[in-house]
Amino acid sequence: MERKDKQPQQLCLSKSSRHRCNDWIISDVPSDITIDVSGGTFALHKFPLVSRSGRIRKLVAEHRDSDISRIELVNLPGGADSFELAAKFCYGINFEITASNVSQLCCVSDYLEMTEEYARDNLGCRAEAYLDTVVCKNLEKSVEVLQQCENLLPLADELKILGRCTDAIAFKACAEQIASSFSRLEYSSSGRLHMNKQASKCEGDWWIEDLSLLRIDLYQRVIAAMRCRGVHPESIGVSLVNYAQKFLTKKPSLWNASTQPKVDLVADSVGHEQRLVVETIVSLLPIEKLAVPIGFLFGLLRTAVMLDCSVPCRLDLERRIGSQLEIATLDDLLIPSFRHAGDTLFDVDTVHRILMNFSQHDDSEDDMDDESAYESDGLHSPSQTALPKVAKLVDNYLAEIAADANLKLTKFMVIAESLPAYARTIHDGLYRAIDIFLKAHQGLSDLEKKKLCKLIDFQKLSQEAGAHAAQNDRLPLQSIVQVLYFEQVRLRNSLCCSYPDGNHKPMHQSWRINSGALSATMSPRDNYASLRGENRELKLELTRLRMRLNDLEKEHIFMKKNMEKSNSSTFMSSFSKKISKLSLFGHSSSRSSSSPSKYSQGTDSRVVGRHEQTS
Repeated sequence: MERKDKQPQQLCLSKSSRHRCNDWIISDVPSDITIDVSGGTFALHKFPLVSRSGRIRKLVAEHRDSDISRIELVNLPGGADSFELAAKFCYGINFEITASNVSQLCCVSDYLEMTEEYARDNLGCRAEAYLDTVVCKNLEKSVEVLQQCENLLPLADELKILGRCTDAIAFKACAEQIASSFSRLEYSSSGRLHMNKQASKCEGDWWIEDLSLLRIDLYQRVIAAMRCRGVHPESIGVSLVNYAQKFLTKKPSLWNASTQPKVDLVADSVGHEQRLVVETIVSLLPIEKLAVPIGFLFGLLRTAVMLDCSVPCRLDLERRIGSQLEIATLDDLLIPSFRHAGDTLFDVDTVHRILMNFSQHDDSEDDMDDESAYESDGLHSPSQTALPKVAKLVDNYLAEIAADANLKLTKFMVIAESLPAYARTIHDGLYRAIDIFLKAHQGLSDLEKKKLCKLIDFQKLSQEAGAHAAQNDRLPLQSIVQVLYFEQVRLRNSLCCSYPDGNHKPMHQSWRINSGALSATMSPRDNYASLRGENRELKLELTRLRMRLNDLEKEHIFMKKNMEKSNSSTFMSSFSKKISKLSLFGHSSSRSSSSPSKYSQGTDSRVVGRHEQTS
């Protein structure tokens, strides 16, 4: 039985041997040997084959006495298609060597031993010459040869086809980048040569699309060769993003409940393949910061959690994300939980590990900055600019997950306490998150509520947040009392700034002493009643102080208008006593009341001192 093609390709390489025939096997001479190859059977002649193939010559010679008429070639690389090309070459039928078949020809010529030892200008020599002179000079052809090698492993690797193609791709990519860099050089108006910053750094990286066609193991070898050649980390990062998006999005979803029971075996194989891709891409990520977008890192982390990738893979992603967490967004942190139906909606443990990595990275940067502390003030160091951003991000994340009824108090507090106390300059976001948590978890005990509210520094609440907390029934009574106390202190400080001649006593000292005495001598029921009484008194005092503050502000505005209208010395002398009673910062009393600070308290003492001296 003969193997025939409908339209076999017979493109001649030399004019002297050019001929065409519908059936390339000689039909007028009976065949004397049959070759069995996986995928086909060929009725051929011994002489053309043994004249060029050392393997077939040896097999025929071993059975000369029995006059062998049938040979089976087991595990021939490329199967029947590759053998057909080799047989055509043995019969002298020239065909075109291309990037799509050169790897097959190299492998089948090695298997059949079609070397110069048995015939001059044999198939192995022809294929090697084409590989070196044509394929390795062109990046696209090298990528195409690598694609053809996917089914020829490990022989293609042993023949160094993979090594030569990967090195050629890396060399050409590096050369393209160098050429692109030179093209971005231009002269300024002053005649100096500089780099055009508006041009894209990845302008010469047209090869990125070609690499996305490779299988992951071959793609890994190419990226490793590029890194050794010195290709820009940004270009490697863009290639990794492009490859991951193309591969991970074209596969069917593994988490579709309607299709998963029907295709368990397919889902397992696809899941294993996707898991291998994610772990390989993570191992290829550049060590440089910002080489890939942080959103891409979070996407890889979500996929790694969903596919249950290896622990080192996930830890590496968490470490990379933690080192640049300040540029993340709230949507990035919302990683779904894929473990159990009764668990939390979001993966809180993963976010906690990311925050731990950020804290460790921040501490290491602080240690490095200590060496240059005498050379600069350090006000713009990365740690000091990153901490407030991460603190705000964490507060928003806490507010998002607080509404989950399955979220435990310990996990919520672990996230809230993952940053140092000085990270938050204002506690409005933390208070909002805790209030949402208390609303969603109404079954908390009083002890748990107190433990949770200890996270809030009520002195760092804004005026609006403090007013809300003072009327929040979900907070423990002690917390409400604290809020009212600090609100009263804030108003007292504002009044002292605006009207410093009053003989105000530091009310916080006497309040603390009285509260301590009551709690030590009274029974719990009496103590609770006393606290409620103090709460009512503080509310009344707070209302009176606010009214007094409004009156002072109106009086101040009235005096300013009169001063602007009148220029006479008599008017100035009549109001000199009232003006002397006002602070230089009296016009900003509303601002100081919203955010009192140690600086404003120091100003109060200085103004009062001056007034006592003058009086």
